[in-house]
Parts: sequence; C-alpha cells; structure tokens
Amino acid sequence: MKAAALIIFSLAFGYRIWLNRLQARSKRNPVPANVADVYDEAAYQKWRAYQTEKLSHSLLADSCAFAVQLAMLATDAYAWFAALFPEGWVWRSFAVVLLGAVGDLAALPFAWRDTMEIEAKYGFNRATKQTFWTDQVKEFVIGLALSLGIACLLGGLHRWLGDGVLAAFAVALFALALLISFLYPWLSRIFNRFTPLEEGELKEKLTALLEKHGFTVRAIQVMDASRRTTKSNAYFTGFGKMKTIVLYDNLVRTMTPDEICAVFAHEMGHGLHRDTLKNQALAFVQMAILAVLAWLTLRTQEVFSAFGFTEVNYAFAVILIMSVGFALISPLYGLLTNWRSRRAEYAADAQAAQEGCGEALVSGLKKLARENLSDLSPSPLLVKLEYSHPTLSQRIAAIEGAAAESAEKVPSV
Repeated sequence: MKAAALIIFSLAFGYRIWLNRLQARSKRNPVPANVADVYDEAAYQKWRAYQTEKLSHSLLADSCAFAVQLAMLATDAYAWFAALFPEGWVWRSFAVVLLGAVGDLAALPFAWRDTMEIEAKYGFNRATKQTFWTDQVKEFVIGLALSLGIACLLGGLHRWLGDGVLAAFAVALFALALLISFLYPWLSRIFNRFTPLEEGELKEKLTALLEKHGFTVRAIQVMDASRRTTKSNAYFTGFGKMKTIVLYDNLVRTMTPDEICAVFAHEMGHGLHRDTLKNQALAFVQMAILAVLAWLTLRTQEVFSAFGFTEVNYAFAVILIMSVGFALISPLYGLLTNWRSRRAEYAADAQAAQEGCGEALVSGLKKLARENLSDLSPSPLLVKLEYSHPTLSQRIAAIEGAAAESAEKVPSV
C-alpha cells in the first residue's frame, strides 16, 4: 500500500513535469495575426527569455519540493516526528502539520529567487526584502493555522460521526470555503492597503455601468499592488448584487477609464450569468470528492500502518488525500472545470461587447498581456488541460464576433 501511494505521488509529479515541457514548447508556436501587435520584437524576445527562465526555475523548485516530500513519506518521517509529541489525536495532528510546514521552508530559496531575482530582472518586482520576508511569515502562519484547522475539523467530525463523516466533511469544507470567500476582503488587508478611488470620470463610469444592471456598489477601492509588482489586475468582491470593486493601482495608472470600464463590464457579465453560484456548485462537487477520499482513507487503518503510525492521524490523512488521492483524479476534474470556466469567460466577454465595450476590452486585454508578459500562442492541448481562460487570440476573435452581432441587431435610423 505504501508503494502504491508513492507511485501515484510520483506519477502526479511526472504529469506536472510533462505540463511544464508542453508549456516550454509553446515558444515555437507562431503568434496569431490578431495579437501580433501585442509585442514588438524587443518585447517578444523579452517574453521568450522570461518564460524560459520562469519555467526552468519552476521545474527546479517543483523537483526539490517533490524530493523533500517523497523522502518524508518514504522514511516515515511524519510518524517518527508525531511520536515525539504527547499522546492525543490533536497533538499528533499538530506535529504532522508542523513538520509539513517546516518541510515547506525548503521552498523559501526558490521563492526568493523567483520574486527578488527573476521578477526583478524583468521589471516586475517592487517588493523590498522586508516586504518579502513579512509576506512569508504571514503566509507560514496562515497556512499552519488553516492546515491544522482542516485536520481538526476532519478529526472532530470523524470521532463524532464515524462513517457519517462522508457527508459532514463535504458540507463543512464547503462552508469553510464560503466563509473564506466572504472574509476575503478583510483577509486581503493582511497583505495590502486599500484606499477609496478618487472622485472623477472613472468612478462615475464604473458606478453607472453596474447600477444600470441593478448592482449596488458598496465601494470602489484601489489596492497598493505596486508595492510588490508592476503587474495589473482587478476584481469584484461581495455576494449577490452588493459589490465592492478593487483595482490594482497599476491598472489605474496604465489603462484608460474606458478600458477599465470594459474590464468591469466583463466582470459584470459573470454576475449577470450567476457564474459565482455555478462555481460554488462545482466547488461543492470537489468537496464531496475530498469527503469520499477522506472516508476511504480513514476506513483503511493499513494506510497509516504502512507509513509508521500506530493509529489514525488526521493531518496525515489530509496529506494523503491531497497529494495522492485527489492528485490521481485532479487532471480529469480540472479538464471539466477549466472547460466550463472558459465558456463562462467567452460569455462575459460577449456581455462586455453588448455593452458597447468590445473595442476597449480588446485594447485593455492587449495591455494586460503586454504588461504581464503573457503567452500569446500556448499549446492547444495545454489550454484544454490547464487554462481557465481562453487564449488572448481566441478571446479577441470572439469579442469582435459578438460586437459585430450586436451591431447588426441595432435598428438603423
């Protein structure tokens, strides 16, 4: 049983390596004509160099993380370390979580090189050394607390309900995911500062766009993303019709008001199509799968014995569920969820085109691709397997088609 788990864990790593190589080969693909103006020759060569260095670094970092975890699993390190702690399922679960977190510290040199060297080399990083290490400490503490919380949740439900953990754990995980989503606006303040968007054309246009479709704008805030990166983004937060708009300060500086409104016409499309609700339904399916895997794992004492434990360890069960059980089925699950996500992106783009924002959306998307050094011609197979969004070329073709269709429906005067 131990050998089987290690083989599955290794196969999952092999699959990630194959995806990495598939992405690396994308550099040979010709750039589609409708996005040929995104990069000039110098920027295109910069993108090739950036992608090469990022992928090589990712391969090295993933290989190191795999080697550390494989060694810890193969040598029964988790059971050995847990035995050093007082008896009791909470203490020994904490021991496994702590050792896993300490093992993750091996990734710190790679995180440093990725952020402070590679991202800085290509003009993206703006984080200081203090910001980098402060973020790492915060992420370590949050990750430790979340991992222990999930292990204790699983343990408490299993000891209380026995086999009833199958349904209860799925519901509890889903509720936890919803809670984190609800608290995200507050949690994000651990890492960033937010200021209200100043009065003016942009604020008026964003408010009018959303209120036109019945959305209530709670606030429009600008996030100080430039403390860490030059990359741009924007997003909604909030449930139902009550929304908070968050703009990266980089986005406000580099895009026109019309382009930013076009980006949010797209986001509004997601709201109108209830994509958040649909995503929550898919999230519950994922939680149900994890609950089935938890139920199977906890019913099989031999799994824990194979890795040196004398009793069930709930934190180690979570590790096996995620690194072995779910890793085995995640490619198929990802294939389904990414397909649905790409369809939703097309529909949201079409909504922006119907609002008369098609041209501005194309212009804004090209700016985002240029500033983020996006891959303009990824492997079609990689897109199907891994991409939650269509490629830029595919999106532009669909937006232009939707804009033309909307123009045909407008009655002539």
